[in-house]
Amino acid sequence: QVQLVESGGGLVQAGGSLSVSCAASGLTFSMCFMGWFRQAPGKEREFVAAIRRSGIGTQYADSVKGRFTISRDNAIQTVYLQMNSLKAEDTAVYYCAAAVPGTTRTYMGRREDYAYWGQGTQVTVSS
Repeated sequence: QVQLVESGGGLVQAGGSLSVSCAASGLTFSMCFMGWFRQAPGKEREFVAAIRRSGIGTQYADSVKGRFTISRDNAIQTVYLQMNSLKAEDTAVYYCAAAVPGTTRTYMGRREDYAYWGQGTQVTVSS
């Protein structure tokens, strides 16, 4: 079955950096656009970043543009999120998500377009 396993979350001070990764199995990874979402306590899950199947073409939420970078390695079926200049408001559980293989979308930030989700990893930024 499909599995998405996030790792790399933790506690970091404001202004610091953190990288999270997501290892995929059970699906043709190179055929899926991938995304990162986050959910803070009491808030809805929101889009953070997404990357096209080839790795060429990325999209970001305005709140993280210029600070976060999404990348992927299709050879090892892993997607990454590098987070720099972290702020307290970045504190959330971060989820990796995969679209149905073969799906294409102009905008990759809609939750409904993702079929598979990881269990999430906690990122806490102390101010």
